Amino acid sequence: MANPQSCRFAKSHEWIAAQGNAFRVGISDHAQHEVTDVVFAELPKVGRKVKAGEACCVIESVKAAFDIYAPIAGEIVAVNTAVSKDPALINRGPHEEGWLFELKADTADAVKSLMDYSQYQEYLKTASHAGH
Repeated sequence: MANPQSCRFAKSHEWIAAQGNAFRVGISDHAQHEVTDVVFAELPKVGRKVKAGEACCVIESVKAAFDIYAPIAGEIVAVNTAVSKDPALINRGPHEEGWLFELKADTADAVKSLMDYSQYQEYLKTASHAGH
């Protein structure tokens, strides 16, 4: 389980947390509420190299399809196949069994550019007042 307080967050609402020598990525609880009922997840291919901010995954809800972005540059080393079989895991446990993929970072300090939990909470407050 990725404790939200120990995760880093991207402005596009992905969380990232160290998982052994890789990083696990999912969407925040805020994002899963915005997306509503997830009905499909198209996960990235293992071995794919991604740039920070690159769309690498798609989740579809009853409302629309949403791109999920790589919070840091690296290589996809694992995907959560349970989410392919049961996409609702993303809604039920976005920080637990609803994680999406793991990646090996290109640089060790790549996550330092991302927001910590309290910065993300502040970002959500300002973003919600900006008409989102």
